[in-house]
Amino acid sequence: QLQASGGGLVQAGGSLRLSCAASGLTFSRYNMGWFRLAPGKERELVALISWSGATTYYGDSVNGRFTISRDNAKNTVYLQMSSLQPEDTAVYYCAAATVLRPRVTTQYDYWGQGTQVTVSS
Repeated sequence: QLQASGGGLVQAGGSLRLSCAASGLTFSRYNMGWFRLAPGKERELVALISWSGATTYYGDSVNGRFTISRDNAKNTVYLQMSSLQPEDTAVYYCAAATVLRPRVTTQYDYWGQGTQVTVSS
């Protein structure tokens, strides 16, 4: 029900935009998050956006470089990533939650399949 796309290989300093298209759920009722999972690390919350788009949150490691946004008419959430660094290399997942300000994985109801982002130095 969540389909992530837009990952790829990029050089350090470059940009990518991830998309996550939702189907089979009332997208505008869900708060949306982007997580990432790198080898040997725990899944990390990158950014989240409230159902209306009015409130956003960013992890410390990406604050100022990544921007989360959503288009409820298109049932899609985006993650614009800029100034990418090798440490941003990970599989990125989108997820949907009904709880307010969902910061941990267990608060999410639906998960996308993940899209690989690789940043070369």
